[in-house]
Amino acid sequence: MELKRVVVTGLGAVTPLGNNVPDFWKNLLNGVSGAARITKFDPAKFKTQFACEVKGFDVERYFDRKEARKYDLYAKYAIASSEEAVTDAGITPASLDLDKAGVIWGSGIGGLETFLTEISAFAKGDGTPRFSPFFIPKMIADIASGHISIKYGFRGPNFTTTSACASSSNAIIDSYNYIRLGKANIMITGGSEAAINDAGVGGFNSMQALSVRNDSPETASRPFDLDRDGFVLGEGGGAMILEEMEHAIKRGAKIYAEIVGGGMSADAHHITAPHPEGIGAILVMKSALEDNNLKPEDIDYINVHGTSTPLGDISETKAIVNLFGDYAYKLNISSTKSMTGHLLGAAGVTEGIASVLAVCNDIIPPTINHFTDDPQLPKLNYTFHEAQKKTVRAAMSNSFGFGGHNASLIFRKFNG
Repeated sequence: MELKRVVVTGLGAVTPLGNNVPDFWKNLLNGVSGAARITKFDPAKFKTQFACEVKGFDVERYFDRKEARKYDLYAKYAIASSEEAVTDAGITPASLDLDKAGVIWGSGIGGLETFLTEISAFAKGDGTPRFSPFFIPKMIADIASGHISIKYGFRGPNFTTTSACASSSNAIIDSYNYIRLGKANIMITGGSEAAINDAGVGGFNSMQALSVRNDSPETASRPFDLDRDGFVLGEGGGAMILEEMEHAIKRGAKIYAEIVGGGMSADAHHITAPHPEGIGAILVMKSALEDNNLKPEDIDYINVHGTSTPLGDISETKAIVNLFGDYAYKLNISSTKSMTGHLLGAAGVTEGIASVLAVCNDIIPPTINHFTDDPQLPKLNYTFHEAQKKTVRAAMSNSFGFGGHNASLIFRKFNG
């Protein structure tokens, strides 16, 4: 069968750099760090005392007080970012075939704050099981896609992808595939995460995954730097409206870009560490290129996973050089996690949004916080310090998760 073409017609974001897409993009280009001392709880006893928190999020803009009690924070970020994307795309439920409109959302953890609150209260009690009737519906990772579909009446494909830090990229790929197979006309897709709490920080600290640069939070996320010491935990959500091309053209939609590649692979190596030679990363990028018979030379920019971990940055850059060969040195790559921190299950979509906007605006966001070259890394163009203007015909966005889950997306300029 002939596969349909899929375009991006709406964007929404709630991030440590801004609670809408324009603010998020402006701060990315300006090299702003979202990291600061944690305010959500007292972090004094933790090895890591900072994170990239969402700031100034107005819950009452989206929910009345009674309704807000039914949602975990990760679901609130999902609703807020989806609302911006739907408005941006100019769609109304009344104008759509709701049977072919769906929601696929990603979250690596789901309602961790709800779980922590309920179990802590039980542990402090007398053993009598007093749990909120909303405990399970608030906690489960699939509930965000349910809330979004209920809000807009979308009756098409609806589920949640959970693949750690690749979750929202997997959600986008699944949405892309459902549309190009003709099983949906339009999809709300993306992901959200809200794990900045005692359990989230404590759990990642115990793994020695987080930076402990408490004296300088704003410079702690240092992808590709010799002195990188772990990632910075972030939170938030992002949403895309994906649409079948003819459906979008017929309704006169604004088209940001075309999605032309979605690759998935596994490292099959270790529960947390990447394959040292980047075997899974090579495979996933190759798979994304093959989706539309693209060549490495068709890509101008890669928004890399780039977490600022000692092993991960080496593995990914090795994979890029292996697959792209000499052309790797002509690419721009950057890690926007240097500014946003690591949004876990929401990382893929927020970095996908940055990739789409790079394609639209022919400008590449920087990698900030570079101080010392790492001799183990190839001398690629990491777009250090400042955004760079460059024609971006196509951009790739990589996401790699604990468990060896890999996903890669490719967005291309839309040419009709």
